[in-house]
Amino acid sequence: MRTPLCDVFGIEYPIFAFTHCRDVVAAVSKAGGLGVLGAVGFSPEQLEIELDWIDAHVDGKPYGVDTVMPQKKVDVHGATPDDMLAQIRSMIDANHWRYVDELMERFELPPLPEGEGAHGVLGWTDDVAHRHVEIALAHPIKLIANALGSPPEDVIDQAHAHGVKVAALAGKAQHAARHVANGVDVVVAQGYEAGGHTGEIATMVLVPEVVDAVAPAPVLAAGGIGSGRQIAASLALGAQGVWLGSLWLTTAESNSGPAVLQAYLEATSADTVRSRCYTGKPARMLRNEWTEAWADNAGPGPLGMPLQNILTSEANARIARSGRKDLAFAPVGQIVGRMNQVRSVRDVMYDLVEEYIETVERLEAGVEA
Repeated sequence: MRTPLCDVFGIEYPIFAFTHCRDVVAAVSKAGGLGVLGAVGFSPEQLEIELDWIDAHVDGKPYGVDTVMPQKKVDVHGATPDDMLAQIRSMIDANHWRYVDELMERFELPPLPEGEGAHGVLGWTDDVAHRHVEIALAHPIKLIANALGSPPEDVIDQAHAHGVKVAALAGKAQHAARHVANGVDVVVAQGYEAGGHTGEIATMVLVPEVVDAVAPAPVLAAGGIGSGRQIAASLALGAQGVWLGSLWLTTAESNSGPAVLQAYLEATSADTVRSRCYTGKPARMLRNEWTEAWADNAGPGPLGMPLQNILTSEANARIARSGRKDLAFAPVGQIVGRMNQVRSVRDVMYDLVEEYIETVERLEAGVEA
């Protein structure tokens, strides 16, 4: 399974694992891949804590950090977190606030305990994302990735000055070409099947288009990949590795809550939907009553990023506390149909590599025959 990217990052297998869980990051890196921590859900202070923990538990193995830097910015530069939240909330109209209140009443969501607030994810603002980058680069990371377009020029320059490679996700070949022109080192070609923010072109079509558009820059395939056979297919399409996210959500090390974990285990590959109901940008998640409510033409529809997440922050907190898997935000790709048991990261990595080897040997035997 070795490709040139293995030498670039000092890893045994070209398996890059995106996750919001520090335990998964450390486990994947120690198993020969490269764990990548998604920073968007953390405050700058919490991100520092998470990266300190990874440094102490990754046994010196390489890892990376993924940020979210929206191309459309909300101007809150220099504001405190409370001021930033207040400014963003003031941009939301009364009709949307009313609709969220109606949904919380319709679904009989119990109020939060006194003193327990819900603020939403401020990591989707440009100012916080830049602080995430500064913190990440103060740690021994090997990769920094941006999930929404090319990172700003100053971030790319900062990363390269620290000897850190830069990756960016792309859902179209023209976006991938733009990334490379902007100085991005690795392009993640993320197909329609992927969990979280994703475009409209399927992985099988997208990967060779991106490979051809950015050659000789390396490409990672993402979207609908969860087996050694699919890794072999990705490399056959010209990718130098894979970017896996959903697969780690049902591992023993994952921090998926009990209700969401059970929803993943029970879901089929037909049970996901691309919706703007959580972040404001199209993201793939499990279809449920909450996603259906935001697709209802009788409602006002989702707002853009980061307003939508701030708008629904209290409702999301109530849903999480209630344990309602019929309402919970469960980002995941179509590969969820294969995620039907809890296994350790090490076992998942072992199975990926073993099936890849078996697949290649079977293909070679067929060609020789």
